Amino acid sequence: MQKSILTPIFSTFPAKPLYRKLLCRAISGNFNPIQTVRQNAAPNIFTTPQLPPTSVYIHLPFCRKRCHYCDFPVVALGSNSPTQTNDNEDDPRISNYIELLCREINASRVSFESHSPLETVFFGGGTPSLVPPRLVSSILDLLKGKFGVTSDAEISMEMDPGTFDVKKMEEFMELGVNRVSLGVQAFQEQLLKACGRAHGVDEVNEAIEIMKSCGVENWSLDLISSLPNQTPQMWEESLKLTIEAQPNHVSVYDLQVEQGTKFGTLYTPGEFPLPTDVQSADFYRMASRMLSGAGYNHYEISSYCQDGFECKHNFTYWKNKPFYGFGLGSASYVRGMRFSRPKKMGGYINFVRSLENGMVDYTGNTNINVGDLASDIVMLSLRTAAGLNLKFFRCAFGYSVVASLCEAYKPFIESGHVLCLNEQRRVVTADEFNASLNEDGIGRGLAYIRL
Repeated sequence: MQKSILTPIFSTFPAKPLYRKLLCRAISGNFNPIQTVRQNAAPNIFTTPQLPPTSVYIHLPFCRKRCHYCDFPVVALGSNSPTQTNDNEDDPRISNYIELLCREINASRVSFESHSPLETVFFGGGTPSLVPPRLVSSILDLLKGKFGVTSDAEISMEMDPGTFDVKKMEEFMELGVNRVSLGVQAFQEQLLKACGRAHGVDEVNEAIEIMKSCGVENWSLDLISSLPNQTPQMWEESLKLTIEAQPNHVSVYDLQVEQGTKFGTLYTPGEFPLPTDVQSADFYRMASRMLSGAGYNHYEISSYCQDGFECKHNFTYWKNKPFYGFGLGSASYVRGMRFSRPKKMGGYINFVRSLENGMVDYTGNTNINVGDLASDIVMLSLRTAAGLNLKFFRCAFGYSVVASLCEAYKPFIESGHVLCLNEQRRVVTADEFNASLNEDGIGRGLAYIRL
């Protein structure tokens, strides 16, 4: 679910239109439309768009059925489709797509003089665990041949309960899959049915046991809050059962009602049976309190982990580093340019043909829109507990931009919705913040901004 990684953080702030307006004014008012990031300024932090990607996202769109909240490009195989064995091996919808995906990878240009091997590979969907291991192996072999893959690469796969058994899990692990993102979403049968999920609570418990019996050393459990008719008691139960399952990582997503989905037809955000914004905020606080109390680090807005189990692939997005994306509807970020493939299968087929015929070039350019880059960095940095490093930001974009940004944040610092920290990561008071809004203070006394 690559899209969810880049959900804007502005919805967590009060006075959203004002905040957006101030931020956009602070960023855009200090740049020419196209210019070069300051040379030799924090190259590993803010000029990474020009570096070769070391991460790749692979979209495997197959699901048993489409969930009521899902607007991702998926191919529904049907609820009666074989799921736990390799009986999907001969399903032409799967095998033909994998062939097409491999053609895209083969035809993609690598326009870098030197290319570091991949450090992360993420199989998202869809439900990638519906794809037979043999076909996943063909993709990995191709990636190793074209880009190289480090021996300690994080290779993640999204998996849904009821779509794999012990044998299939062991086969994926033999291929090198060493991180699993398990899409549980809820521990209540009525909520799973209301969401249109293809699995039930029994399959959730079975999947958790498979994780443990197979010795999966790095796995995440995914939950969704603010579902229709979800009560605080239900949410608390899901969090308790998650903690008891002892995953290394927990992802907590707040329901987004998207146009074109069944939920988008049935419900209006903030109106019953969906929770109000205040109730959604309470769900968020409960998750943060309970998971943090159980020893999980709240290291990103939607992400919690035990020590050392941060998702390396997702940090590629949050640090605004370049990445490849392959497959239906997937996105790449190469040489400062973001590029998405068609979301419809017919369009994707035509895209791959055009790519093979040399009619598509999305390798990017050396002229980066620095205003867009700065905005991306601010947004993505604020998703993380580390926050925005003002010293590096100043080195890359100049004092005037940082000063304008700090002025935009000033009312939120005073209200307590945004925190500013010094170099020792001590929280700076509003008075100290106001007193340090000068060229000497920003980047020194004022070192980080975080939510």
